[in-house]
Amino acid sequence: MKTKGKGVWGRGTKLGLPVVFLACIVFFLAGLFGSMLLSQDISGVQMRPRLLESVEEKIEYNPMPHGETGETSISSVPFQVLSWKPRALYFPKFATAEQCQSIIKMAKSNLRPSTLVLRKGETVANTKGIRTSSGTFMSASQDKTGILDIIEQKIARVTMIPKNHGEAFNILHYEIGQRYISHYDAFNPAEYGAPKSQRIASFLLYLSDVKEGGETMFPCENDFLDFNYDPEKCIGLKVKPRQGDGLLFYSLFPNGTIDPTSIHGSCPVIEGGKWVATKWIRDQEQEE
Repeated sequence: MKTKGKGVWGRGTKLGLPVVFLACIVFFLAGLFGSMLLSQDISGVQMRPRLLESVEEKIEYNPMPHGETGETSISSVPFQVLSWKPRALYFPKFATAEQCQSIIKMAKSNLRPSTLVLRKGETVANTKGIRTSSGTFMSASQDKTGILDIIEQKIARVTMIPKNHGEAFNILHYEIGQRYISHYDAFNPAEYGAPKSQRIASFLLYLSDVKEGGETMFPCENDFLDFNYDPEKCIGLKVKPRQGDGLLFYSLFPNGTIDPTSIHGSCPVIEGGKWVATKWIRDQEQEE
């Protein structure tokens, strides 16, 4: 017996267009509702935006047996390579704010106008304006607080050059408008004569923030072929002083010759003041 009318769903049943349309809508709404429920369930796990986070892995290292002059513990000092030409490394939070403030306090009463090592034919008069800061030299043995000794040992660790190869700290203060025009820390024998020892590297510990200006600049970074530049301009790679941060750069290539790209200077301070402790490191031991 044949069934008349629309009948029920089953084999051979013919559905009208309105019924099919209504069914599609029902399935669509059911799927949408289900997907919303699913997304709420997993939103806290899989759908959370991914963030780049710094993860400090707590890994225990077993120190190796060390020699007579070694150290008993393993240390880690964060750093960033700023440049390979010249070789320049940046050390965030190398010293604490309290250590920096203590060094400034010790140096303040002994500041004198900064001087230059004169080249052949140069005089104090014709080099006036090249270096306009004030400063003082201070060795770790003069510091009864022991802070300079701590900083000096840390510098020796990151440079792998013994601390007795370093000159006394040169504590410098730059006021508004003061600067140091581009120069080399190493001594060219053709200009200065044969030095008793050569400066290998320089470590700058910034003792204060500078609101504006005062950057350490490398005008010929990555390009030692073109030296057609104005040495008084603040150009090239510029490192902004931040209290407690350190900057290490090498004046010599590993073969002992001067790296032309290590020429550097201090941009004029525009606002605020700049305090920095400079440690020049040589290829031979230095007398106390």
